[in-house]
Amino acid sequence: MNKKTIFSLLFLLFIPMMFAQSYKRIISLAPSLTQSLYYLDTQDKLVGRTSYCVAAEKENVPVVATAVKLNMEKAIAMKPDLVLVLGLTDAQDIETLRKFGIKVEVFDSPKNFEEICDQFIHLGNLVGKRKEAKQIVADSKAKISEIQKQRMGKPSPKIFFQVGSNPLFTVTPNTFMDDYITLIGGKNISAELTKGIIGREFVVAKNPDYIFICTMGVTSDQETKVWKNYPSMNAVKNNRLFTIDADIACQPTPITFVETMEVMNETMGGEAVEN
Repeated sequence: MNKKTIFSLLFLLFIPMMFAQSYKRIISLAPSLTQSLYYLDTQDKLVGRTSYCVAAEKENVPVVATAVKLNMEKAIAMKPDLVLVLGLTDAQDIETLRKFGIKVEVFDSPKNFEEICDQFIHLGNLVGKRKEAKQIVADSKAKISEIQKQRMGKPSPKIFFQVGSNPLFTVTPNTFMDDYITLIGGKNISAELTKGIIGREFVVAKNPDYIFICTMGVTSDQETKVWKNYPSMNAVKNNRLFTIDADIACQPTPITFVETMEVMNETMGGEAVEN
């Protein structure tokens, strides 16, 4: 390999690092992306967030958006050089930001744990933390593997993972939350569905062994009481109704994914995974 070729390869390797380190003022329009910036220890670059980005509340990072509406004037006034958004963000807002010469990075909702990890590493690239991001991903995958070892040889329980009550909403395949069930060795009672809205009679008929109630918009105590009115279900007979904090379970980051898996594993008789 000649010197010219070696120089070209080295230049290509350093381009992502140079590119990532140029971003100094970041607006995040998604709680999970905001949380990820904290995990990567780059919160000092955060100059704007949504009202739902609770990770940034203690630092009093300015709110520039609600869950669905961006205050364009306020956002531009923060002089960001990078705006992080999810695919659900209004396309016109994205276009307007780009017209002002602002880099907008769009993240699609991840369909599984692997996509969560890939997106986290990509974000690490953008903020000059690729090495740290890859280490966090490696640690997270190792913990998932440890949980799977604990579950090996055990029965595959039927699991209902509830993420809403009015209407009643269940986790469906091709979503990262479905991986909570499959990676822990369970069977999603909603595996054949393409839409998440269901009736309680559907759950009763499927007779889950475990019910996990995600507290996003759900009063968990009330929901637990409702399900106890169906004593024929295995989950009720064996007192296997559990709640999981939405701020953990609904945040697609490698760390919160593992935290959710750990909660599920421990409630299903597994041991805590060492950090």
